[in-house]
Amino acid sequence: MKWVTAIIKPFKLDEVRLALSELSVQGITVTEVKGFGRQKGHTELYRGAEYAVDFLPKLKIEAAIADGVVDAVVEAICKAASTGKIGDGKIFISSLNDAVRIRTGETGETAL
Repeated sequence: MKWVTAIIKPFKLDEVRLALSELSVQGITVTEVKGFGRQKGHTELYRGAEYAVDFLPKLKIEAAIADGVVDAVVEAICKAASTGKIGDGKIFISSLNDAVRIRTGETGETAL
């Protein structure tokens, strides 16, 4: 099993969710986060005053994925979240040793 974490632009959430649903990914967690990468923020005007926005709003999507569908999940997220511009985000993949469904006590991939 793998733990997939994707950092994406907020307006791409529905497209990514639909892409994951088509692959039968059943459980995802979405967290609102802020950060910056290569774009290093930007400046905005508010009531005539210019100010710097260092950390941009992003969404962090996390899901436990069975080993057999990891490549398809990563490809689906890349296609759905891509705008072709800087700041599209990143995907991180980590090994997941075990999972336990609290309600039934199922473990491993059956718990997903």
